Amino acid sequence: MAEQQTIKVSNGIDMDVLWKTIDAVKEEPSLGRSKFRIHNKWLKGGHNKTTVSDFYGAGQENSHKQTFVLEADEPEILAGDDRAANPVEQLLHSLAACLTTSMVYHAATRGIEIEELESHLEGDLDIQGFMGLSPDVRKGYQNIRITFKVKADGGNIEKLRELAEFSPVLDVVSHGTLVDLKVEPM
Repeated sequence: MAEQQTIKVSNGIDMDVLWKTIDAVKEEPSLGRSKFRIHNKWLKGGHNKTTVSDFYGAGQENSHKQTFVLEADEPEILAGDDRAANPVEQLLHSLAACLTTSMVYHAATRGIEIEELESHLEGDLDIQGFMGLSPDVRKGYQNIRITFKVKADGGNIEKLRELAEFSPVLDVVSHGTLVDLKVEPM
């Protein structure tokens, strides 16, 4: 008779898989180095499309189970067709998603079960910077406000806030990242 195996799930995460990954990176730190990539193509006006299909991680090239397609556009007030969220809205989405994932995963490794989790993000941006109308106005967000509402068993709210701070996207927007920008002929 085959032995039945129980999969430990916490916050919707297969903990056997997560612990196996954590242990592998502890044993061989180079396995933690990753490269994520996308391909973007301009369609018309402010409308463009990004495809996500593969990445480098765990010491090898990996393919997603499917190719993901993300679109961006600008609202009509900015001469777009409003076919998709604009890039700065998508940045807020990326930040919210990464904070949420970081909080949920780190809570799971600490035995904190999260029952419900929501967030609201709002950013202040003055388009005078983006439009080049004022050199004194920043092109990007001047401030982003994030509010989480959490229902967790025994979950200390301050501890959950600390766990969210493991977010790579929060690190990028809070501390900046070196960017090598090239423009080449086709």
